Amino acid sequence: MADLVVADAMNNRVSTTVDLLRHGEPVGGRKYRGQVDDPLSEKGWTQMWAAVGEHHPWDMIVSSTLCRCSDFAHELGQRRAIPVDTDARLVEIGFGEWEGHSAAELTADDPDRLLRFWADPLHHTPPGAETLSEFEARVIGAWNDLLQIYTGQHLLVVGHAGMMRMIIRHVLDMPLERLFRLKVGNAAISRIRIIGEGEQVLPQLLFHDGRL
Repeated sequence: MADLVVADAMNNRVSTTVDLLRHGEPVGGRKYRGQVDDPLSEKGWTQMWAAVGEHHPWDMIVSSTLCRCSDFAHELGQRRAIPVDTDARLVEIGFGEWEGHSAAELTADDPDRLLRFWADPLHHTPPGAETLSEFEARVIGAWNDLLQIYTGQHLLVVGHAGMMRMIIRHVLDMPLERLFRLKVGNAAISRIRIIGEGEQVLPQLLFHDGRL
């Protein structure tokens, strides 16, 4: 009954829908890639086309500038006649000295190194890496701009696991240090609906880590 009351109250409000799509597998496989600009592998392309299927409800596509995201975004936009833009603020978090290394390489001399980072990333930042606070500022800055520019539209944002975690964490008002409790698979899609506009909004996570 409460859900019906909320729905009735919101019927006349502006509604903005944002689908977040993570890139598929890049060339080189699984590793802490960060801002290394590897392209999608053949498998990665297949994963992304499978994720969207024949669906194309979007008014606009906005992508990270890294090619594992932007190549697919432009191809999808061309096929479906959807305009595409890129935003460098949506790129993955910079992992500093960890970039380009696999989990096995990073734990070879310290088995708990990654677990410490996942459990408490605020206090176990990789050497030379972008801090979570810096990452939050640029990603959420981009997110807020997108909501203002594309109010009332259905937007697809093609990006990275870290970017998706940060936006979902923000929407759910999770503590920053709990970021890595959110799992995001290759070519996973999460949908967020923003009801209202300006300061009076209700953000809702409709589904996470799925497919269309």
